[in-house]
This record gives sequence, structure tokens and C-alpha cells, in this order.
Amino acid sequence: MASEQNRTEQNRTEQNRTEQNEVILWHEKLNKNNIIDIQPTIVISYSYSHILRADVLDLLPNRFLNLHISLLPYNRGADPNAWSFLENTPKGVSIHLIDAGVDTGKVLIQKEVIFDEGSETLGHTYRVLQQEIIALFCEHWEELRDGTMRPIPQVGDGTFHYAKEFAKIKDCLLGEEGWDVTISSFKARYNNLIANKSEQRLERDKGFGGMLAGNVFK
Repeated sequence: MASEQNRTEQNRTEQNRTEQNEVILWHEKLNKNNIIDIQPTIVISYSYSHILRADVLDLLPNRFLNLHISLLPYNRGADPNAWSFLENTPKGVSIHLIDAGVDTGKVLIQKEVIFDEGSETLGHTYRVLQQEIIALFCEHWEELRDGTMRPIPQVGDGTFHYAKEFAKIKDCLLGEEGWDVTISSFKARYNNLIANKSEQRLERDKGFGGMLAGNVFK
């Protein structure tokens, strides 16, 4: 594992020792030198904002795992829970191998989660999914650690979203309630937003068509 001097100089890790495992929490982007210095037996990504390069992943084949709060292949990328409601896709949590893509690696284990959209708030569904992914990880930790779970390729195209997509409409959808907005209100605002944009696009298209017709018959 990383030397004490390296951890002190970089001031980037926190260490938690147990009788059987040594855990290093790493918040910055991992590079090849980090992996070579630390020599981990397994790397777990959880709410980690960096995309790992293929040359880093190659140093520890099939030992980079990601905890993702969606039922892959649906809602890869950013804000998976929000998009699962906005696009009416299945909800759940997945633990998968990390490959060179974004949330495209083979699935080790996943669990579907059902919500009552008539009474749930968006914030509560996030908390439930976080609890579910942690529970799933703890329940299967020994199998994940020992590499005894059979990876299964993701089936179907699924969906993917960039962070900027939700960022553009977040304030409009959350409203004054913030994360306490009900799922029903959250979805209704999105549907209204889409409908308004469609009407605006239709009006622009009509105006453009009329301009073309005017030019042709002059």
C-alpha cells in the first residue's frame, strides 16, 4: 500500500485499518503511478467524479468496480435517478466492472427498486437508492473482493446522460421545494417543459415555412 510519506505529502488519502483489510480513500484522479505505488488488490468507485483511463484499468484487470444508482443499462452517466423518473425507465442499483466507457462495464450484481411515485419525493428516492447500493455491496463484499461473481454483459442500448443536461433544467424542475419535490410534480414540470419547447419549435418551423413560401412566389 502507499507509504506513509506519500500519503503525508499528497494529503489526499484517509486510512482505515482493520484486522483483515486496509482501506485508502482516494478523491483525486487515479493515474498509473498511483496504482503502482499503492498496489491495491481491488478498487471501488462510489460517487467518484473522474473517468479512469484504459492504461490505468489495464494494471488491475477486472478489479475496478463501480457502485451506480441505476438499473443498468438504463441511465448511465450523470443524474441517473432523476432521469429514471423523467424518462420512465426502470429504477435500481448496479455494481459493475469499470471499463473504458462510462458505466458500460459488465454487471456483477444489481437490484431493481420500486417507488410509489404518488407519494415519494425526489430526495427520499435518492436516499433509498444510496441505502440499497451500500446494503448490496456489504451483502456481497466477500464475493466481490474474491472475484467469484460472474460478470454479465449489459444487454440493450439503455440510456445515457451528461451532467449538463439536467443542470440546464434542474432549477425549473425542483422549484421552491428543492429536493423535497414530489415525483409527480417533478415529472409534470418536465412534461410541461417539453410540451412548451415543442410548441415553440412548431411556431418557428411555421414561420420559416411561410418565409420560404413568400420568397418563392415573389
